[in-house]
Amino acid sequence: MRHLRGIVVILFILLVIVVAVQNYQAFSTPVSFRVNLVFFQWESAAMSLYLVAVITFLIGVIASGCYGIAERFRLKKQIKALVKEAKEKDNELNSLRNLPVTTDDIGSGQPES
Repeated sequence: MRHLRGIVVILFILLVIVVAVQNYQAFSTPVSFRVNLVFFQWESAAMSLYLVAVITFLIGVIASGCYGIAERFRLKKQIKALVKEAKEKDNELNSLRNLPVTTDDIGSGQPES
């Protein structure tokens, strides 16, 4: 399974390289972004589509990384609460097991009729 994953990753990287080489001219086209609002106007410097793709990819990596970190902290907090609850239930169970048994608690063994 480990080798299959490596082969799939290599094939994907090869596919990306082939697409990039075949579309070099299109990816090299300079583009600029413009924002026209009533109270704000802005235009970016001209940059190639390669740069736009890399910046977009990095923004996605950072966003998903932040989400993953937040999710990990949330799950750790939940695990800590569940472990605490399990310890409390174990302590309660042990205290119930250690209760003394009296003769009042033990019947004659015969159901009353």
